[in-house]
Amino acid sequence: MADIYESLNAMNYMNAVVDETIRLYQGSKIERIPSVDYVLKGTGITIKKGHVVQIPTYAMHRDPANFADPEAFRPERFLPENKAHNPYTYLPWGAGPRSCMGMQMVKWLVKLALVSLVHRYVFHTTELCSSN
Repeated sequence: MADIYESLNAMNYMNAVVDETIRLYQGSKIERIPSVDYVLKGTGITIKKGHVVQIPTYAMHRDPANFADPEAFRPERFLPENKAHNPYTYLPWGAGPRSCMGMQMVKWLVKLALVSLVHRYVFHTTELCSSN
């Protein structure tokens, strides 16, 4: 099992494809409900206890200030040599101590499913696909 895990993690381009797919098609939203009133530093804005705070990840992931050509599917942006973006602009799993506990397991299962599909089936493009 350790060999499979290491092999999947070594597949940099597949990892980048998964990250880019999640960037464009995130399956959930990030919300928090504060247990106490919280004042945002330097703004004077107070978030009241019990109010729902939602992080606009859809907008963040499609903002040209965060990702060049944000509507394009470009997995290369997540390759190790290109990961120069601000880590808090890519938040499909949240961040910090309250980030998604199942992130690693979900990513591992998605990669395992992709490898199984590619291993079992032959995929072809159609004339509707562009040549590049």
